[in-house]
Amino acid sequence: MSMSILTLTINGKEHRFENLDTRTTLLDLCRQHLQITGPKKGCDHGQCGACTILIDGERINSCLTLAVMHDGDEITTIEGIGMPESLSELQQAFKDHDAFQCGYCTPGQICSATALIEEVKQNWPSYVTTDLKNPDGLLIQEIAERMSGNICRCSAYPNIIKAISQVLENQVSANNATSSEPATSSVQSSAVTGIWSPPPSQTQLGNPSTNAANNNKTATSTAGGRS
Repeated sequence: MSMSILTLTINGKEHRFENLDTRTTLLDLCRQHLQITGPKKGCDHGQCGACTILIDGERINSCLTLAVMHDGDEITTIEGIGMPESLSELQQAFKDHDAFQCGYCTPGQICSATALIEEVKQNWPSYVTTDLKNPDGLLIQEIAERMSGNICRCSAYPNIIKAISQVLENQVSANNATSSEPATSSVQSSAVTGIWSPPPSQTQLGNPSTNAANNNKTATSTAGGRS
């Protein structure tokens, strides 16, 4: 069955498609039909984030959405964020902090982080936010949670966090200066070193008696006792 002409705006350029197979994902349309190869096909199941792009400013996995669903939407891939001769602030930060190794996941990481920064500016909470009315998006665990949908198989996570933190601090501070609001807490970038995992949550840190009991149990087990 034929369909009407589909019009998509990708990186500011309008593209028209006639009788496009309705099963075509936005990822396949970019890569196979338009040779826009920034979005990468990693898992093709929405689990790795390598195909992340922006739809009207919000990040999505392009492997899980059909092209025909986005007639009239504003679509941005990594090519629309910045090219080698005109890097965005975030792209430059990734470069400065060596926040990539093989580079396969990097386009998706940067698209996701670009949206993350706007979410923080709008005070969107995340899953680990303690105070939903006053989220502090500059905290390392907040950044880690918000980027958890993007996998880096080279494990460049410490430097990815540092790059995002730098841009967040710069842009949030600039916003606060403009609005004359008190500055939010700064990111403790120096703590992000070595083999990295997200810092413990406040819930994990908040009950000293439980932690003490767990520590005693661990010590007993290590010494060969029974719990």
